[in-house]
Amino acid sequence: MKISARNVLEGKVVKVTKGATTAHVVLEVAGGAKVTASITNEAVDDLGLKVGDAAKAVVKASDVLVAID
Repeated sequence: MKISARNVLEGKVVKVTKGATTAHVVLEVAGGAKVTASITNEAVDDLGLKVGDAAKAVVKASDVLVAID
């Protein structure tokens, strides 16, 4: 697979929660950090995602926001 995004985090699926139309997929990446992606239920089914699967979080963003309390 070739992709233009340069931020690719390899990890393992630790949780898949399906909603009415959208699912939240949690990947555990290096150092134990967790990344959550919101994708369609159809995408989860097409990819066959399940807990324990190896997967990659591909991050492509034009903005990064930082906030403090």
